[in-house]
Amino acid sequence: MIESSSQSGVRYRAILRHELPSLPQIQALDADERLAMMAVSAVLPFRVNQYVIEELIDWDDIPDDPIYQLTFPQHDMLSPEDLSVMQDLVRRDAPQDELQTAARKIRFRMNPQPDGQKEYNVPCYQGEPIQGMQHKYDDTVLYFPRQGQTCHAFCTYCFRWAQFIGEKDLRFRSGETDLFHAYLSEHPEVSDVLFTGGDPMVMRSKHLRACIEPLLSPGFEHVRQIRIGTKAISWWPHRFVHGEEADSFLRLLEEIRAAGKLPAIMAHFSHPVELSTPVAQEAIRRIQDAGGVIRTQAPLIRHVNDSASIWAEMWTRQVALGCIPYYMFVARDTGPKEYFRVPLARALRIYQRAARRVSGLARTVRGPVMSALPGKAHLTGTVEIQGRKLFSLQLLRGRNPAWERRPFFSKYDEESAWLTDLEPAFGEREFFYRKELLKMLAPGGGKDRLPVRAERDNTIRNSHELQEQQKNR
Repeated sequence: MIESSSQSGVRYRAILRHELPSLPQIQALDADERLAMMAVSAVLPFRVNQYVIEELIDWDDIPDDPIYQLTFPQHDMLSPEDLSVMQDLVRRDAPQDELQTAARKIRFRMNPQPDGQKEYNVPCYQGEPIQGMQHKYDDTVLYFPRQGQTCHAFCTYCFRWAQFIGEKDLRFRSGETDLFHAYLSEHPEVSDVLFTGGDPMVMRSKHLRACIEPLLSPGFEHVRQIRIGTKAISWWPHRFVHGEEADSFLRLLEEIRAAGKLPAIMAHFSHPVELSTPVAQEAIRRIQDAGGVIRTQAPLIRHVNDSASIWAEMWTRQVALGCIPYYMFVARDTGPKEYFRVPLARALRIYQRAARRVSGLARTVRGPVMSALPGKAHLTGTVEIQGRKLFSLQLLRGRNPAWERRPFFSKYDEESAWLTDLEPAFGEREFFYRKELLKMLAPGGGKDRLPVRAERDNTIRNSHELQEQQKNR
């Protein structure tokens, strides 16, 4: 049983774009830097809090401090042309509608929903997509609770940045939970449910409980793992340490365990400093004491963690704290991708050098991994075949499970940074999965493999019947 926490008086307060000029640390920057910061933050979302500013950033190491790079806008996050346009608008204090019109044009050129997030991963009910759900792999459903579509602070690289900018066409979030629970009850192949966002840990515990508690009742025996994706241990660890909200969430973890299911916290740690504070370490301990298992993941990000020594230190600290290193991702090709871009060849070298520096307990981590359109593509190494240097890859997860763990090869290239940049080896015109993938994504194609499972979803009842099912559970 968890021990009760104290109400310490620690209170979360978001610091948003309009407050940037008034922050003492920002006032110390020169005028050009402040102007660029306001210009970039008019296009890309900005949110931070006092914990990040006071506990994680070394203000004597600006602009190189990694957490500063991870949270505060930098001028090179926009192209020179777009930056000039936005600076001119900010400089003359343009009306909001003019500022937003210019920002919108830039955003839609930045690939706001990469790899078919909205088009190809969304399951259907009676031929209509279910808002706020994704079902890309048979055994795993992602759910985007409506109340969890923000974060305690925003990462500047975030591939879900479009969730936070107020563009309704780009947002992805749930409606009511009835369809979510009914869909799961009709899909016994689903063993894992991942609550994601945004960050579900910005939610009140009672709202999170309303999503999770029905999954502990009869009819959901097939759901064995309940995952919560969160950056809160890094950005606001007080969420797990202080007050009734913290205790209420930890009691929910205990109930998940008592129901014979695994509560897995999919924690995002981008740098070792996020693990260094006493309150973050206390948050980890309390989650574990309540039965939660913490798996850690992050993308490889230039200016933040593009160093083997940083990853080796981070994995070593995570293991010492009882966490399980899980994924080193490649940052997706969205948003300010050129600013954070690390070519695959360099990413592979960083991963390999970092892995050689840690014990076997930390080598649970897979990397570098791309969450791409066909699945999770793992760059496993380089090989020499017939005198040619090649990349070797495999799909850890695939839209078709038959694709998984099958080795394939591409030409070696020092500059490629994403799966679609790579060329097949041996004179092949396309990778082995390509033809089937195109059939899946075509209208009406691949119905039994593509997670828009309209035919199977006909077994889900109409809305009135769904409400009656929920009442009777």
